Amino acid sequence: MEINTWCTAFRKQFGRDDVTPAKLHSLRKRMGWKTGRTGQFDKGSVPWSKGKKLPFNPNSAATQFKKGQLPQNYRGPGHESVDDDGYVWIVTDQPNPWTGASTWRVHKHRWLWEQANGPVPEGHVLKCLDGDKSNTEPSNWELVPLGLLPRLNGKSGRHYDKAPTELKPTIMAIAKLEHQVRSVAK
Repeated sequence: MEINTWCTAFRKQFGRDDVTPAKLHSLRKRMGWKTGRTGQFDKGSVPWSKGKKLPFNPNSAATQFKKGQLPQNYRGPGHESVDDDGYVWIVTDQPNPWTGASTWRVHKHRWLWEQANGPVPEGHVLKCLDGDKSNTEPSNWELVPLGLLPRLNGKSGRHYDKAPTELKPTIMAIAKLEHQVRSVAK
């Protein structure tokens, strides 16, 4: 209820002409009384602008998109980009499962690997074998458990990503062996 109508009803009910809307508002705040308003639109409520026409302005009409027109920065399926970490992203024509958009932007190495080998299982990730993240060939990426990553590059790891190419297979084998021993010991 709006404060002025509430104040009028209060004066009429209790015969108090000394009460003002500000005093009632302060009383409500002091006592912690709720007004019933949540600050949200209720489902099915009518918007204030329903049925109103927006004013037409020829300058704004000139900058509006026409039907079928795409923005100049539109990137359709097949577009590739490289992020700051060196991973290649690709826009696929699959619908995005979270937003419902007609295209889905995914890591190219993961997308190609899943095309060749099926989905990545829960608790596993793809690890780049040669250190070149722009090499998206499925043969360059190996499926490893999440628990193996700290053994490769963690605080007490073996710095797999910074190691010379000829040492990488050995480091990977040692880390896998340690991980397997640790998981069996648990």
